[in-house]
Amino acid sequence: MTNESKTAQTTKTRYAVVVAKWNSFVTDGLLQGALKTLKAQGFDSQVFEVPGAFELPLVCQETAKSEAFEAVIALGAVIRGDTPHFDYVCSGVTHGITQASLSTSVPIAFGVLTTDTAEHAVARSRDDANNKGSEAAMAAIDMVEVLRTIPS
Repeated sequence: MTNESKTAQTTKTRYAVVVAKWNSFVTDGLLQGALKTLKAQGFDSQVFEVPGAFELPLVCQETAKSEAFEAVIALGAVIRGDTPHFDYVCSGVTHGITQASLSTSVPIAFGVLTTDTAEHAVARSRDDANNKGSEAAMAAIDMVEVLRTIPS
């Protein structure tokens, strides 16, 4: 690791965490995992709550455009039901978050669970090594570091 990279790592970085309130029995665990990871790595964060997963892309885009954050972490849970609603929501959220990241050049980590059952979602949001909120936070941290190595 270069001295420049070490310096970048030791500076305090602020992350936006955008979390859906829908399926809070899952997203609360994702949020705790992300916040725990950010804190353990020495980073500040600000949480923004949105009604559901479909609302994530807009707030992710706006937090990314604000220039107040090095990266954004999107957290949500879409659980398959008996209608095609699942497919539309998953597609919209995925495309929206991708477009927000590309249009702002700010990393937006995708911590949105898309599971067949509530049990699968809960298993990925527990306070353990498999917490996908924690994984999304680490992805955001890693992306900030990668982008810092690209010459301007």
